[in-house]
Amino acid sequence: MKKVCIVGISGKLGQYMLKHCLDRDYQVVGVCRPSSVPKLDAFKDRITIFPGATDDRDVIKKAVNGCDGVLVVLVPWGMSHYSAGTAQAVLDFAEPSARLVFSCGWHITRDGKDVYSWGFKAFVATFGAIGRLLRVGDINDQVDACRRIFASDTRWTVVRGSDLEEGESQGLPVWSLHAGDPVLKSNLTRRIDFALFMVDALTNDELVRQAPAIVGCKCPSALQHKPDHGT
Repeated sequence: MKKVCIVGISGKLGQYMLKHCLDRDYQVVGVCRPSSVPKLDAFKDRITIFPGATDDRDVIKKAVNGCDGVLVVLVPWGMSHYSAGTAQAVLDFAEPSARLVFSCGWHITRDGKDVYSWGFKAFVATFGAIGRLLRVGDINDQVDACRRIFASDTRWTVVRGSDLEEGESQGLPVWSLHAGDPVLKSNLTRRIDFALFMVDALTNDELVRQAPAIVGCKCPSALQHKPDHGT
């Protein structure tokens, strides 16, 4: 892994991924909205930025050219299929051998075997309804994006994050292929460690074409239960 593109580099998760990549001496390019470029001033001498919307196909095509890995923050903003457009552009234009790692939440299911609590399902339904009502976001857009990824023959990974908190790194999160695994019960991960898992996945072939659900490695459930990787 030598050159990595981060799509959505200016946000909190994106900047954590940027730092983890630089710690590994990766060459980093990134995509973010023009108005967000100043957020990256501290890194401007170490990275290359392609200003533009993350679903702009021309911008993505230029940004991912020659990259060994692409890290993508899937954000379902607005009502114009922003996440799906972002995912499709990356799938279409990334190098054939590139590792593609996408972020989303536990609500995404690949095989229908995930088990969700009543409270979790109610939260997702309420959040989705409010977002569509206010026209600020559509959670189904992220679902559509992941359907496209799952159907792809690229070397993808979809990392499904729990609730997030700030704080110092606790280490690489633990994971399971299905929400509802006891190891995930605590439902909490440090944002910096979500980013760490994303970057680590670039070189973890065990995660190719998998959709791991993660939780912080120091959470009570992670300490109490052994991770079950997909059985």
